[in-house]
Amino acid sequence: MSTIALYNDQGGAEAAVEAGQENSSSTGGAAFGLFSSDFKKNEDLKEMLESNKESLKLEAMKRVVGLISKGKNASELFPAVVKNVASKNIELKKLVYVYLVRYAEEQQDLALLSISTFQRALKDPNQFIRGSALRVLSSIRVPIIVPIMLLAIKEAAADLSPYVRKTSAHAIQKLYSLDPEQKEQLIEVIEKLLKDKSTLVAGSVVMAFEEVCPDRIDLIHKNYRKLCNLLVDVEEWGQVVIISMLTRYARTQFTSPWKEGATFDENNVKAFYDSDSEDKKDTTEAKPYIMDPDHRLLLRNTKPLLQSRNTAVVMCVAQLYWHLAPTQEVNIVTKSLVRLLRSHREVQYIVLQNIATMSIQRKGIFEPYMKSFYVRSTDATHIKTLKLEILTNLANEANISTILREFQTYVKSQDKAFAAATIQAIGRCATNITDVTDTCLSGLVLLLSNRDETVVAESVVVIKKLLQTQPTQHSEIIKHMAKLFDNITVSMARASILWLMGEYCDRVPKIAPDVLRKMAKTFTAEEDIVKLQTVNLAAKLYLTNSKQTKLLTQYILNLGKYDQSYDIRDRTRFIRQLIVPNEKSGALNKYARRILLAPKPAPVLESSFKDRDRFQLGTLSHSLNTKAAGYQELSDWPAVAPDQSVRNVEVIEPVQESTPSVGKTKKSGKPKSADKFYSDDEEEKEEEGSESSKDSSSSSSSSSEESGSESEEESSEESEKTSSDSGKSSSGSEKSSSESESEPKKKKKTKKAPQKKSKSPAAFSDSDENGNGPVAQASSSSAESSSGSETDSEDSDPPATPQKKKKDVKSKPKAEVKSKVEVSLLDLVDFSPAPTNAPKSSVISSSLLSDLEGLSLSNISSTMQVTTPSFGPVKTYELLHHMTGKGLSAKYHFPRQPCLYEPSMVAVQVILTNSSDHSLEEIHIGERSPAGLNIHCFNTIERLEPEASVTVSMGIDFSDSTQAAHFQLCTKEDQFSVSIQPAVGELLMPSSMTEQDYSKEQGKLLGMNETSATITMATANTSRLAISKQVLSVCNVGEVPSSQNTVHRFAGRTVSSGALVLVCLELKESSTALLTINTEKSVMASMLLRDLKQPLVQA
Repeated sequence: MSTIALYNDQGGAEAAVEAGQENSSSTGGAAFGLFSSDFKKNEDLKEMLESNKESLKLEAMKRVVGLISKGKNASELFPAVVKNVASKNIELKKLVYVYLVRYAEEQQDLALLSISTFQRALKDPNQFIRGSALRVLSSIRVPIIVPIMLLAIKEAAADLSPYVRKTSAHAIQKLYSLDPEQKEQLIEVIEKLLKDKSTLVAGSVVMAFEEVCPDRIDLIHKNYRKLCNLLVDVEEWGQVVIISMLTRYARTQFTSPWKEGATFDENNVKAFYDSDSEDKKDTTEAKPYIMDPDHRLLLRNTKPLLQSRNTAVVMCVAQLYWHLAPTQEVNIVTKSLVRLLRSHREVQYIVLQNIATMSIQRKGIFEPYMKSFYVRSTDATHIKTLKLEILTNLANEANISTILREFQTYVKSQDKAFAAATIQAIGRCATNITDVTDTCLSGLVLLLSNRDETVVAESVVVIKKLLQTQPTQHSEIIKHMAKLFDNITVSMARASILWLMGEYCDRVPKIAPDVLRKMAKTFTAEEDIVKLQTVNLAAKLYLTNSKQTKLLTQYILNLGKYDQSYDIRDRTRFIRQLIVPNEKSGALNKYARRILLAPKPAPVLESSFKDRDRFQLGTLSHSLNTKAAGYQELSDWPAVAPDQSVRNVEVIEPVQESTPSVGKTKKSGKPKSADKFYSDDEEEKEEEGSESSKDSSSSSSSSSEESGSESEEESSEESEKTSSDSGKSSSGSEKSSSESESEPKKKKKTKKAPQKKSKSPAAFSDSDENGNGPVAQASSSSAESSSGSETDSEDSDPPATPQKKKKDVKSKPKAEVKSKVEVSLLDLVDFSPAPTNAPKSSVISSSLLSDLEGLSLSNISSTMQVTTPSFGPVKTYELLHHMTGKGLSAKYHFPRQPCLYEPSMVAVQVILTNSSDHSLEEIHIGERSPAGLNIHCFNTIERLEPEASVTVSMGIDFSDSTQAAHFQLCTKEDQFSVSIQPAVGELLMPSSMTEQDYSKEQGKLLGMNETSATITMATANTSRLAISKQVLSVCNVGEVPSSQNTVHRFAGRTVSSGALVLVCLELKESSTALLTINTEKSVMASMLLRDLKQPLVQA
């Protein structure tokens, strides 16, 4: 046995192959045969591939693919590999296709010989073989096979396997790059694939759309809602492509949410519907802008992706919110972007670039996370510089002292480039915030004595720019810099000092000529920029102090006349003609002083990211700050929104024919109006209109609920409760009874339960006769139709609202019939929206849920209802002691009632007492701090007799913050500074809601919006009454009814912004309990958690 054969038997073939490939003629005389020049590369692999044993071939292919993965060239094995393309072994076939995809483009002639095999493989029963064959076929880039490729793509686009359809979408892009003339036919395939319901296909087909026909947005109209709903279940890179495409689409289809007065908040959706149905006129006056429901659908369905593990997805959602969301909603992306800063430095670099651009326009959204941008010693220079940029953008009067302290440390950094960038940042802070200009200047002057040349040079350049803003006050600094001139060697710094000397030579008349004298000595050895400034200085001194400097100027001009640099020679000639009068100089000489000594505007120090917002965030063009190839600009918002009905999908007629008996059953025994509501046509439209669900995962959950309810036909109410608990009822058109109906309506619904049972057999018999009947009925699995999920009912007339309330009650039995029919999961993925051409159904079908949700009693129940605290007297706090107040004492408490003056204010009652022996006059409120603090003051008390007291009411808008409100309590003679600091619990108003409403809202506030802690309860506090008492003593919330004895729920809203705050206490074993707070106000949540722990833990 040869050495090589033996080596192969020992499993070293890969090493042998690699060694063989690296072999050179210089090793020809090597003693060991492995390195000899007559060794044939990959010979053993060829033998194995041509053997009759499947196992050897499989082993050889594994090694070949291993070589490819290491970057080795295995192209010479192509003939041996391609022979195995018709193998019956599935594993071998897959590996052969992997190889062929890699080398088909290089070895086109050999690949063409096997094209018939690939075509046969397109009919293979194994989906992976069909997909791989199409991949290989599209990798053979020969124009002659374009018709074959096109035919294969069209067939694969109709394949039953989503994997094959996905592969066909990838092949479209390859074929288009090979032959752009096939564009029209490929667009037809793209249009077909865009209608695909599979999440596997969605990302790939949108990528093909972006490559082939990104301008054909008409293809997206009908699929817009489906893509929004599928988004959460698409694979990560598909999500990135879809979000980018939908961002561009939204900018062409919706009006700008940034208009003045556009205040649309996701928490305020119900109030939005109420206002429309109840007092429409007020709405139009107060809110001229109303967000398109499809616009809201996109924002709502992308929001959960901010918690994605893929940084590209998070970045993509962030740019979508930045370019599409109302101003007040953009701040939800900040926490997610800051989270990405814990990732690799490459990710940090891109994220910080985008934050730098965002922080210029809206610095307020990143201010709470300022510490996340502090520089770490381990950061790379480019990361440090970006963080520095962001900190400078965030600087304002409130935080500048903290930032400057941080900068002081950065200046001492060993990284010289970073230290120089810090000095520039200090200069920017000094120009932007006038209060600290002097502080920054004195700090920079101290840096002039630094040992490091780079720091000194940068300081000089920045001081020069700062001095231009107020030169009259700082002649001492100019003198100080002149003294340092000899020690500074960096050319830019020397040039800056010379410019300062020339510009303000009248301020330093004795020093400037001396500096010029020194420069004359070293002129020839200086850098060009220094020479130019020397010539300028000479010219300015010649004009202002010609006695002392005339000869010096002539000498320097003569030196410049023969300089090697043509720039300096040119400048010298120009200056000579300008300042030295002679016959040739002409009229310019008169204006020499005005030209050279003209006052110059101070430079504006701006961020280098100021102009980057012209590019879309997250793109390569934004990162490079130049337009990259393939970049598509975001269009401006349209002035008038295009017709939104283009996104409604037509009802498919054959489906309607498949449910005749159900239609008849529903029509019998109903009044005429109900007949129209429950007609087949209407049902079809509802079902087509309710696009998937809030996210596609919910459609699968609702389908499981349906199968569960089918097995429990006898307990119709229980099954309905189950589906409502899942958050999305399987009927897709109504909310669960607990959300939308009051107790009397529940009773009505219970009476109708027997009717449900009698009708369900009809539905089943129908589905037996017509195979797709049940699918037609039960396919609307979402509780929130895409067209109606946030739809304003402004299209419908307000008088129609009472009718809808009645229909809401009647709709429940029908929903139950539908929920008991078997549903295919594929059918749950996608639905069509309702057509707008139906005259009456458009009021109901496309936005049925949103109309009912807006009018239902659940909305009324979730509004703020004031409840008086049940735990006894309220806490009273001292505002002013009678000793401090010269006889006037003041105490205050929070009555926990809505403020009469303004709904966003917290009501405060103040008890004023005169403890002195004389009357106090004109008691009123004076200055307040901060200046913008919104306080409703009590009326001036003209006279307060001794020992008398009076209670007055105030309103203070704390803006959901526990920051104290400072103001002056004044009498006729005195002023006393006082402050009211609210406990976090007093910033809430109770909100009463049902248990189902609570669960639904809590589901929206998970992840970063949830704060929890496990506590050990005091034994005395474990009863329901005790828990309610302790919780209500801390915070002004309403108790939510609970079906479980161990779970205690409370709900409230913040007074200022109306943000929902949910408190849940779940009792565990051995006196422990889980305390959870769900709210968007994370700071408020942690403070409330701390305040609640104490009374619950203590006995």
